Amino acid sequence: QVQLVESGGALVQPGGPLRLSCLACGSFFSIDVMGWYRQAPGKARDLVATITSSGISNLADSVKGRFTSSRENAKNAMYLQMNSLKPEDTAVYYCNAVVQRFKDQSTRFSYWGQGTQVTVSS
Repeated sequence: QVQLVESGGALVQPGGPLRLSCLACGSFFSIDVMGWYRQAPGKARDLVATITSSGISNLADSVKGRFTSSRENAKNAMYLQMNSLKPEDTAVYYCNAVVQRFKDQSTRFSYWGQGTQVTVSS
């Protein structure tokens, strides 16, 4: 099986930075696209950032210029550096990964982490 473990969520003051990490554990052949999503109370889960295995990143308009996503393929890890945080960034942040589990099977599976809480408040 594949597990995604997020960490780094915290209470932070407006304008402050925070770095989230996502580590993929388990047995698999490769990871394709990884992504960060967030869900605020009473709202739908929204895409924050995606990043391919070659490092091509896309960010939601609401976080461009403030957030940066990155990967360390050798560690099966993905990061989200968040700067200039705003109260509206408060949400549970989820990691997602599209995984090829077996070398001889091209089928990809999507996995989710359990989420990490980010609260931006003074």
